[in-house]
Amino acid sequence: MDGTTHGDTVVLGSHAERAGHRPTLDTGAGASRWTPLLAALMALVTFAVFSPALQNAFVEWDDEVLFTRNEHYRGLGWPQIQWMFTTVKMGHYVPITWLTHGLDYVLWGMDPAGYHFTNLLIHAAAAAVFYCVALRLLVAAHPFTSPARELAALAATLFFAVHPLRAESVAWVTERRDVLSGLFFFLTVLFYLQAREQQGRARARRHVAACACYLLAMLSKSMVMTLPAILILLDVYPFRRLGASPRTWLRADAWREKVPYIALGLLAAVLGYYAQAANAFITPAKDIPVAARPAIVAYGLWFYVSKTFMPFNLSPLYELPPKISLFGPRFISPTLGVLGMIVGLLLLRRRWPAGLAAFASYAILISPVVGIVHSGYQLTHDRYSYLSCVGWALLVGAGVGLVADVVRRGAIRPALTRVLGIALAGWFVALAFLTWQQVQVWKDTSTLWEYALDAEPECTVCLYNHGALLYNLGKPALAVQRFEQIMAVRPDRARAQGNLGLAYVAVGDLPRAAQEYRSFLARIPDDIEAHNNLGVIWIALGRPRDAMFEFEFALRLQDNPVFRANLALALLDAGETDRAVSEAERAVAQQPDLAQGRFALGLAHRRRGDLRRASHQREILQRLDPRIAGQLGAWLLETW
Repeated sequence: MDGTTHGDTVVLGSHAERAGHRPTLDTGAGASRWTPLLAALMALVTFAVFSPALQNAFVEWDDEVLFTRNEHYRGLGWPQIQWMFTTVKMGHYVPITWLTHGLDYVLWGMDPAGYHFTNLLIHAAAAAVFYCVALRLLVAAHPFTSPARELAALAATLFFAVHPLRAESVAWVTERRDVLSGLFFFLTVLFYLQAREQQGRARARRHVAACACYLLAMLSKSMVMTLPAILILLDVYPFRRLGASPRTWLRADAWREKVPYIALGLLAAVLGYYAQAANAFITPAKDIPVAARPAIVAYGLWFYVSKTFMPFNLSPLYELPPKISLFGPRFISPTLGVLGMIVGLLLLRRRWPAGLAAFASYAILISPVVGIVHSGYQLTHDRYSYLSCVGWALLVGAGVGLVADVVRRGAIRPALTRVLGIALAGWFVALAFLTWQQVQVWKDTSTLWEYALDAEPECTVCLYNHGALLYNLGKPALAVQRFEQIMAVRPDRARAQGNLGLAYVAVGDLPRAAQEYRSFLARIPDDIEAHNNLGVIWIALGRPRDAMFEFEFALRLQDNPVFRANLALALLDAGETDRAVSEAERAVAQQPDLAQGRFALGLAHRRRGDLRRASHQREILQRLDPRIAGQLGAWLLETW
């Protein structure tokens, strides 16, 4: 296909068009009879590379909140659909994504393999559609001949689809929203580009289809809010519809077709901000001052470019450091690198406009999550590269296409051609191998956090999650090590200190546990669970008066029957039997099936010498919790 500039417009035509035929509608410009087959091949290769994800489980990193402990999405009935279209759970309004998860549940139940299978299918489909988009855009940018144009589109698609940075989005069930919004994003662009070659009703139908896909994309994940800016950028390059002349930017027809996309983009931005704000996820200025935001932005812009071309030491979480400064050691090099890249691309804009266009598309697509508006613990995330780095993939494809054209003309010796071919194949095989490995990082929760700590040893969020996992697995001594590491690296992590106290209880070091809880409560005095836990420790250490203080404090914060039952036990140890009976009775009245309350009440009656009432509580306990009933029975036997 040739791309010829006539004034301010670009006339795109293929040999088929010059012969009087309509362009192929499935892929548009640059299509051939091989296009469907090559697109399908890209989908199959992509699915194969990510296939280890089928062995992955749900992981305790949002999956447990969204799926394993969430029953609201399970099914496609009206209650589930109503919930999907009204929830902003975990800071996202993604009803279309939830619909796919509801279908997963209908098909697979709670088998994670089915959820991963759906993720793989969606990403494979996105790869196929991206091939069609890449073919059209590459031909518009340069008059590649066949088979150079097919090789260019194949290279671009492989670089996008099988890159290790895609692993997080594809292999993590929670990030279905990335791949689904990506698929609809590419479909939107494809229909939009097809509309450029149509007239009248056919053109209008393509725009309607594109807007429908964009609506589905934004309801899958609001990060696609910047798509209208990308459509404007495409008019600048490669189509050159908008140029240096101001009059090109004032043409009504250049903007009229963008209006519905801009409206949808604004709606996506509003929904995205609302969902984050409703969950109080937006980082306040007191935590990250406005003056620190440029450092985060510069770091993010450099990070994704560097990881795109050197995808090593990837991690599930790159944590925010305690101090952020544009001139700090961690930020000054990325800042200078980004500035140098921008200056270089601006100087080369006439000779190499594709480079500047790729960077501009990257900056536009990453802007919602690069740190201008920040939420979460992260400095960066691998998944943010899913759409934002497609411009770099197109540049890689263009490079391959240019080399292929040179080879076709015989300007390179056959021996060098073979070397280049082997090197290119080796590069893509290496990328696929790295992705194959990276997908398995998400195999289960243990693998995830062990790998994360190998990649980022001082990531305190990673240490915290791994410590909690070890505690739940019955390995409290190892959990103690993790929480102590956090306090050594980031003493400001108060929650980790609370968990450290809990881990010390599990290993039997009650004095140290009490010390950690007291220190924790000095920093967060209104933590009711910590007050309750410290009270239990004081009972075990034979300090009932201290325990009574903690339980009473917790009850002032929350009238909880568990805390009241514990207070009754502390009162018994302090010799205040009558008051203990009263508190235990109140606990049982609040929650009749509370085994701990029944135990405290039975023990209080036994202390009073009322064996009949104590035995009655034991009979109830026998139905509620036979183990605790046995403990009360032992107390009664001592009396008998």
